[in-house]
Amino acid sequence: MRNFEYYTPTRILFGKDTHLQTGALLKEQGCRKVLIHYGSESAVRSGLLDEIRANLTEAGIDFVTLGGVVPNPRLSLVRQGIELCRKEQVDFILAVGGGSVIDSCKAIGYGTANPWTDVWNFFLKTETPKACIPVGVILTIAASGSEMSNSCVITNEDGWLKRGCIKSDLCRPRFAILNPRLTYTLPQYQTESGCVDILMHTMERYFVNTETMEITDSISESLMQTVIYNARILMKEPGNYNARAEIMWAGSLSHNGLTGCGTAGGDWACHQLEHELGGLFDVAHGAGLAAVWGSWARYVYQENPERFAQFATNVFDIPCYTDFEKTALAGIEAMEDFFRSIEMPTSLSELGLSLTDEQIHELAFKCSFEDTRTIGTIRQLTMKDMEKIYLMAR
Repeated sequence: MRNFEYYTPTRILFGKDTHLQTGALLKEQGCRKVLIHYGSESAVRSGLLDEIRANLTEAGIDFVTLGGVVPNPRLSLVRQGIELCRKEQVDFILAVGGGSVIDSCKAIGYGTANPWTDVWNFFLKTETPKACIPVGVILTIAASGSEMSNSCVITNEDGWLKRGCIKSDLCRPRFAILNPRLTYTLPQYQTESGCVDILMHTMERYFVNTETMEITDSISESLMQTVIYNARILMKEPGNYNARAEIMWAGSLSHNGLTGCGTAGGDWACHQLEHELGGLFDVAHGAGLAAVWGSWARYVYQENPERFAQFATNVFDIPCYTDFEKTALAGIEAMEDFFRSIEMPTSLSELGLSLTDEQIHELAFKCSFEDTRTIGTIRQLTMKDMEKIYLMAR
């Protein structure tokens, strides 16, 4: 059994109308001026932003706003936010949205609190942040788990590079408000893409080549079953509160470190492969993960067919044959069938991409940091391996 460290300091307020406690939470944090950071105009049209403004005003907290966050959040808006925070002397950042908004907030927090360097250096990992302006979250999309995580991902328009920051507890949100009703207006595609993202955060930690803990495996398998079950419900009943609640809580648990206890950190190759798709083609993160996962799984499963067979049996109730490889492949096919059942892609062409050999080479070149690194742990993937997986997924 491996040693591990588990730390989740984020305070969670879960349930109906919990977003109306925002002002009180911010007062507890002792903040004077807040940046309310959000994405599209849906937060305005729905009246949510007005509710939050009124709530903060009632609590006597000053604020400024900055919208415009898009999926695969942009470095240019992060820099704009840093400039605004410094000008307005902001001491707390409130994310109103999903993972893209939260990640943008974390990056703004890093950039504002570390004026001695450019924020992008933290994503190039040539510098280490020493501080971060506190971040709080009102979650409107169940997907990324960024509301409880110690990481963030930003896209630099110069070269369209999508990179993750150095992981640090400095950026963990102080609190996260999880009101499932705030996800009701999401388009179906975005809801189901979020479900895939939640699954993948668990699966990245689950598929490893090391000894694991039975209790961690059981938590992971139960979480995956819960997401699969409720994702199917939301295809037919998008207003089902209980299903929304199960998915929202699963999203937080999938990426706060719980499902990685004792797994030595996980594999994360699929995320690295998808980051290049998101950076170059601006695809929805969960959909991009679904498009490459099956090809990755078929490429690496023979490194630990017993693990993939366990997944097949414990998540999809597939009988465990004496031939682990046969069971493993049945589990991979079952997951792809699930993706299709919620109208998620299982190939790059289904994702809407028709890639040339040159584009696939570019993806692998960027993913390997110009052929200077490998990715993955269940099998270390070289640039040539990455290229083969992209080709299989085409």
